Amino acid sequence: MAYEWIKAFHVMAVIAWMAGMLYLPRLMVYHAEAQVGSIQSETFKIMERRLLKGIINPAMIVTWVLGLYLAWSAFGFKGGWLHGKIALVLVLSGIHGYLSGRVRAFAEDRNDKPARFYRILNEVPALLMAAIVILVVVKPF
Repeated sequence: MAYEWIKAFHVMAVIAWMAGMLYLPRLMVYHAEAQVGSIQSETFKIMERRLLKGIINPAMIVTWVLGLYLAWSAFGFKGGWLHGKIALVLVLSGIHGYLSGRVRAFAEDRNDKPARFYRILNEVPALLMAAIVILVVVKPF
């Protein structure tokens, strides 16, 4: 019974993390187009910081803690699909870290990337999410 509850909370945390990971680069697209020092730029700084600290960071932590527990308790960390999933979640976590650095750069008015860069970066979490879901549901290996 506890396993099902933990899995449910893990899925909810993943949804929150992914929602933030899909939205944050989109905010950065608009932020990169805003004039430094403008009201829009200052508003984006607040939105990015709150999204990162209030939703994305806590959701990632809960995702990892519950996910590792589930991987250990249900699968004993065995299975090629599980190893692939963990590898992709590590990559997603790296993107998370990179986005955190970009939030700091924007906050300090030192963004050096164009909006197009963030448009492309915005697709990476979605592609990783699709691959992770396929590994979890289909378990191809």
